[in-house]
Amino acid sequence: MSEEIKPVVAEEPADVAKEEQNYGEKTLAELSELFQTLIESEDRMTRSKEAEAIKSAFYKRLSKEKAEAGEDEVVEEPDENTSSEEATVPLQSGPISPFAAIEAGFKALYVKYKKERAEYNRELDAQREENFAKKQAVIEELKVLVEQPGDMKDAFPKFRDIQNRWREIGPVPQQNFRDINDTYQLYVTKFYDLVDINRELRDLDFKKNLEAKTAYCEQAEALAGEEDVVEAFKELQKLHELWKDLGPVAKEFRESIWERFRAATSIVNKRYQAHFEGLKAQQVENLAAKSALCEQVEAIAEKEISSSTEWNALSKEIEDIQAKWRGIGFATRKENQKIYERFRAACDKFFERKRASFTEFKDSMNANLEKKMAIIEEAESLKDSTDWKATADRLIELQKQWKEIGAVPRKKSEQIWKRFRAACDAFFTARDNRPAGPGNLAGNLAAKKALIEEIKAYVPDAEKDEAARKEFAEKWNAIGFVPFKEKDAVQAAYRDAMEEKFPGFGTRGRRENGRREGGRAERRPLTETDRLKEQFNQLQQEIQTYENNIGFFGLSKGAEKLKAQMQERINAAKAKLEDLKARIRAKEAEEVKE
Repeated sequence: MSEEIKPVVAEEPADVAKEEQNYGEKTLAELSELFQTLIESEDRMTRSKEAEAIKSAFYKRLSKEKAEAGEDEVVEEPDENTSSEEATVPLQSGPISPFAAIEAGFKALYVKYKKERAEYNRELDAQREENFAKKQAVIEELKVLVEQPGDMKDAFPKFRDIQNRWREIGPVPQQNFRDINDTYQLYVTKFYDLVDINRELRDLDFKKNLEAKTAYCEQAEALAGEEDVVEAFKELQKLHELWKDLGPVAKEFRESIWERFRAATSIVNKRYQAHFEGLKAQQVENLAAKSALCEQVEAIAEKEISSSTEWNALSKEIEDIQAKWRGIGFATRKENQKIYERFRAACDKFFERKRASFTEFKDSMNANLEKKMAIIEEAESLKDSTDWKATADRLIELQKQWKEIGAVPRKKSEQIWKRFRAACDAFFTARDNRPAGPGNLAGNLAAKKALIEEIKAYVPDAEKDEAARKEFAEKWNAIGFVPFKEKDAVQAAYRDAMEEKFPGFGTRGRRENGRREGGRAERRPLTETDRLKEQFNQLQQEIQTYENNIGFFGLSKGAEKLKAQMQERINAAKAKLEDLKARIRAKEAEEVKE
């Protein structure tokens, strides 16, 4: 029975996928740093696959970032034929690309590593060729020993020395491995089976070989229960190498010991195959799960989004999806990088749209800020104006424009609002507190109070009293309406002052607005027209106050509701104003007829 072992060697796609996944998420600087660390490590010559994975990730990232930056230059990856001069930053007359330095740095590291790796491989190949020649020489010695054994007491130590030297020689080129090992085993077997050696020495050697092979069987059987299936498989391969280098056992044990070792090998191989079959099934499920997440992000990336609140909510949703993605294992080796790139592209699309939207929104807020600053400057130029009516109308119009302009940067909002409000307040406060003026109730009240003091200061003179009385009465009647809540008190004060200086003032008839009844002065009743006019003037003042104040509500959630309520009052007051105007006209027409 031949002792040739052919274990099933399965690939390990998870490791490769892990490298691609991790490196694909890193920046150019991080990849350069990883490569620098790798080429400085002692085991760098055995990590060529890792080096190539880093290089591939670096140039994929470089190409992507160059494209995003608007650079159309084709990225050329270096190879072992790239010279040191080609890996440096080329001299340019114009500005140098921000990617040039980091690309040149990485390329220089890679070229250096590839040259060192090429030299290492040349030395390794040369060593293997040398080992091959040494093993051929050993086989020739063994062949001579088999064909010309001579005295077995001398031949057997020579045979032991040949075996020891064979084991000490390192690996040979892969293409020569099987043939040279088969040849060696052939002459070893011939030495034991065909040469008439000392039975005692032969049996002792057979016994030692049996003990060693039994130990290998026990180790292989123990590997069948090893939790780490991949590590168990690797250890089994080492046992196979040791088994091949060991000599034969007695004929009666050769079949049984080989069957035992092969049975243990079969169990480990089957577990190894099952492990990767299960891994493949799981990877298929992982691919389906990741495809579903891609569809979710792609749908979000295509949504029409109109507010920053919605942008932020969807950003949080994508972050949650990304967390789910990280919790899912690798997909199949063939699809893992593709599905990752699809997911990354969908995420990038969303966040690029978000960045563009927020940039546009920021530009819009800055434009709004400029518009509001222009309104502030105009309001501040009007705050000291005494053209009360025209300026009030213009400020009210500016307040309406202010409300129609959109949001401004948050850090400026309160500041510019206070400045605008201060300008408006300055004007309206000055207008409402001016000493007199038609239609100004506060001014009229101040004028009437001043006239009362003038009456009180008058010194009676029989020759001048009548003229003075008429002059005071005419001045009083010329002053317009006062605030409604003040009218009775100021009218009473006027009557008392006139009665004190001009006795009998209250009995001079309706024309002079008073008469004596029950021993006291009483104001003549207002006509219906007078009452309507008084209501009209008061309502006008209220509307003006409403319109002035409506622009000064804040930007809180409740402010819009208050504005709406105030606008309803203004609309209702204006409708009532039109009704009063019509009624006054009708009454005046009736009085003319009478």
